[in-house]
Amino acid sequence: MRLLLISNSTNPGEPYLDYPKQNIKDFLGETPINCLFIPYAAVTFTFDEYEEKVNNRLAEIRHKVTSIHKYSNPLEAVEKAEAIIVGGGNTWQLVKMLHENKLMDAIKEKVKGGTPYVGWSAGSNIACPSLRTTNDMPIVEPESFATLGLIPFQINPHYLDENNETHGGETREVRITEFIHANKEIYVAGLREGTMLLLENNGLKLIGSRNARIFHYDKDPFEVSNKYDLNFLL
Repeated sequence: MRLLLISNSTNPGEPYLDYPKQNIKDFLGETPINCLFIPYAAVTFTFDEYEEKVNNRLAEIRHKVTSIHKYSNPLEAVEKAEAIIVGGGNTWQLVKMLHENKLMDAIKEKVKGGTPYVGWSAGSNIACPSLRTTNDMPIVEPESFATLGLIPFQINPHYLDENNETHGGETREVRITEFIHANKEIYVAGLREGTMLLLENNGLKLIGSRNARIFHYDKDPFEVSNKYDLNFLL
């Protein structure tokens, strides 16, 4: 499998998809590809608008996307895809629509067969066994929390170390600690902004200048850099 799982699409003060565009180009290659785009995480804007927004950036690296909602047969679109890109937004909405359209197993089979997969935020969440480490509000109810299961561990995108000084609620670390107490066998990787995970050639590595934070029930949380061997997560 080849996966590029990005924490966030946009760093503060930068254009949309600007910081990861070179990583996406390196991952997809020099030859232009028309990738299948899954826009289902969009809630407050249309799928057409989402497709256009992504294409405006990918044009700079000579790739493009066509949204799955443009196809009369979504399953056939997945089967014929040269690459699959899943955008961020609300993970609950994304998972609900993937289940409703019977696409979860089709995408999983396609990617496990070698088709490159790029996801950011919610698109990274669904590469995990479930959506249970998303940060998103459950605005809709999917038929199942199960997601693609392309990797055996969970990702928490947009990982934050602390709350701002006006917030008195639980930190992200506290929330993830709750998760690993309820799911003792599963690792969770907290991906900070501006970082991503690359899986290819049966190896997993962190990309970016910031560390990831790793959680497991029987271990103290620990930091890993882009020089750390992450294959233990697999």
